[in-house]
Amino acid sequence: MIPAQRQSGFTLIEIMLVLVIMGLVSAYVVVNAFGTNPSDKLKTEAQRFHAIATMASDFAVLNQLQFGLVIDDKRNSYHFVTLDDNDNWIPVEQNKAFTKRELDSDYALKLQLDGFEWETEDSLFSDNALFDETLSVSSDGVQIGKEEDIPPPPPQILFLSSGDITEFTLTFEFFDAQLGNETFSVSSQGYLPLNHDLTAADKERP
Repeated sequence: MIPAQRQSGFTLIEIMLVLVIMGLVSAYVVVNAFGTNPSDKLKTEAQRFHAIATMASDFAVLNQLQFGLVIDDKRNSYHFVTLDDNDNWIPVEQNKAFTKRELDSDYALKLQLDGFEWETEDSLFSDNALFDETLSVSSDGVQIGKEEDIPPPPPQILFLSSGDITEFTLTFEFFDAQLGNETFSVSSQGYLPLNHDLTAADKERP
């Protein structure tokens, strides 16, 4: 079990986090006020992730916590979790920047781990699956569990108190028949700083 340190007041990293959030909010307002270019908005999302992921690693090191990142490519979202005193992954709620972020339907998230593309596993709940989403057998009225009782999936990416980070590449994609397809990416080689490619790259539609 990894003990979590309890602190009172604001740490330097928390103050820095507030400043980063303020900067990201300002950038978001500028993009929405002076332009509706989907590429600009996607770039802002990638910049936001780069900043927040960097802060998550720093926060984990300075507060000796274990952080994780859960990416759901089916719901086009991501959120941070932390390891509690019972070694369970729970959502990070003390900082809004680490809560769930969901992208517009025009965008897509693609995660690569060790060079292989990650796809959220949901085959147990597909149309032809053995169980429905409540994991219940309705024919005989026997309940074998509820969806809310199912433990959440573990994070694909770890930000450890040692400073180690799971090696990954997260690509932000935009698909449009007229404007073309563009991608921005953020990646890790196992430690800070995170690498980023925020220059729009055209990508042919498969």
